[in-house]
Amino acid sequence: MELSGDDRREPKDERGGPDGRRERYRQRAARLLASRWWRGGIAVTVGALPALAFPAPSLWWFAYVALVPWMLLARSAPTPRRAALDGWLGGLGFMVAVHHWLLPSLHVFTVVIAALLGLLWAPWGWLVRRLLGGGAPGPGRAAAALVVLPSGWLMVELVRSWEGLGGPWGLLGSSQWQVPPALRLASVGGVWLVSAFVVVVNTGVALLAVAGAARVATPRSSSSPARADVPTGPTSTTLPARADVPTGRTSTALPALAGILTVATAAAAAWAWAPRPEPAGHTRVAVVQPGIIADGIASADKRLAREEALTRTLVGRDPDLVVWGESSVGFDLADRPDVARRIAALSREVGADILVNVDARRSDRPGIFKSSVLVGPDGPTGDRYDKMRLVPFGEYIPARSLLGWATSVGKAAGEDRRRGDHQVVMRTGRDIRHEEGHGRDHGLRIGPLVCFESAFPDMSRRLTRDGAQLLLAQSATSSFQNSWAPRQHASLAAVRAAETGRPMVHATLTGVSAVYGPEGSRVGSTIGTSASAAALYDVPLATGETAYVKWGDWPVHAALLVLLALGLTEGLRTLRRNSGRTAPGTPGAGAPEPPTPGPAPEPPAPHARTAHGSPARPGR
Repeated sequence: MELSGDDRREPKDERGGPDGRRERYRQRAARLLASRWWRGGIAVTVGALPALAFPAPSLWWFAYVALVPWMLLARSAPTPRRAALDGWLGGLGFMVAVHHWLLPSLHVFTVVIAALLGLLWAPWGWLVRRLLGGGAPGPGRAAAALVVLPSGWLMVELVRSWEGLGGPWGLLGSSQWQVPPALRLASVGGVWLVSAFVVVVNTGVALLAVAGAARVATPRSSSSPARADVPTGPTSTTLPARADVPTGRTSTALPALAGILTVATAAAAAWAWAPRPEPAGHTRVAVVQPGIIADGIASADKRLAREEALTRTLVGRDPDLVVWGESSVGFDLADRPDVARRIAALSREVGADILVNVDARRSDRPGIFKSSVLVGPDGPTGDRYDKMRLVPFGEYIPARSLLGWATSVGKAAGEDRRRGDHQVVMRTGRDIRHEEGHGRDHGLRIGPLVCFESAFPDMSRRLTRDGAQLLLAQSATSSFQNSWAPRQHASLAAVRAAETGRPMVHATLTGVSAVYGPEGSRVGSTIGTSASAAALYDVPLATGETAYVKWGDWPVHAALLVLLALGLTEGLRTLRRNSGRTAPGTPGAGAPEPPTPGPAPEPPAPHARTAHGSPARPGR
């Protein structure tokens, strides 16, 4: 029999589109995901997406959905091992994307380090499949996912925050550095709480996507055309579906929406009730940024000369403190008293102490140190802070006997810098300015940090607890001048300020230099990477203790308790299952094992309901 033109057309679904097109797309995607290489490439790509939330793109809103493709991929893994592999490859993609600016310096070693750190996400990928896999999760499993997956992510961030693994650069919560409600949350639980809430929202969106996919995959029971394989005739009249049949979509969507609403409520509560810093006068801080100086034998002298010239432009502008960037002085001041005298004379001209950063071999101790040194009108005041946490490969090579070959493939440290052993709060020679004039405060108490130490929330918290009224970070990112690194580094100061309730100055050699107030809001304009300038900032000071300064990293401790509870629950379930198998004489032995929470099966299609037969009343 020959079909007419209308009969040869592709079947249509009830919404008017070709009913086979969706299936063809689904099969094509299934073939890609079944390929080991294609799936691996997809995992690396979706893992890299969260990097777009950080500077320089600074798509902060994207952080709240950036993990969803990664979660959905791990959820679809056919085996737990494959889900762990998706987690690892996604972690590799994330670390390369966030640290891609290291490639010109470390070359292929950047990928090697990223691959090692990416292993931290393998258990997280396994957890994603465990809690989200299969069909739409029930309300219990969905609620567990909203708690466990953020806890697992925090454990990854905690472990990789160790200095030897590169430090806490690129913590997900740091992407919210310009979002006031998120900064208020940081004052309660630090960057950790912000990271956790960002992952909660991502998990909620992923659950909604799973519920939506389950709805699309489940045929509608009512007002749908009769299927060709169902006999028709007097006994096949279609009856409407029962309205009280619960759906997996609803049971999954409700916890997801509740989780997202909880984050919004917590942010609103923090905004309304979290303790705010109390104004306590202000101080005038000048940042001197010399800009790019060509490398060479005389580069240290040229940099010092330019810093002196820029600092002299501050004469008559009444600064209380002048801050130079990291490695601003390339000579040990005890070994070069002439340099110390020049900086002291400059301090007298300007009328303010100068905080310099000495990057040189010390005359009184072996080795090279990076040290913040306060110089007053009479010379060095005696306040000195030696950098404690060094940049792996940039300032030292871990296990140099094993990894020393890194110096031959990139710009790794030829000699290890030495570490300081304690933090220091310094006191300047100028009093704090109050509205009614100078107050009784004798000298401003400052807490210096050097370079990527500003990424460590515990260090700024310690300085605040030790009495620092102003946090300072001296940095140099000239090796990564045209990359995202300078902006990423400057943004960290906003988060540290919000966490501690203390203003923070981020002073660099080549930009970006910036100042942030006690609540993390920017003060004045930034000094960009193309500038050679001295800028003066009127910095508001504050007193009071934020919840984070008081209670510390409590979100990390809570996450650890969640994971311990999960491990204990899984262990007890395994013991019960094994005891049921090995004790056939005991009551209940040999009975079917209770189903273990895990990937749920897709909901079956509803049975056809006819006039003479229905699932509820057979034969009727």
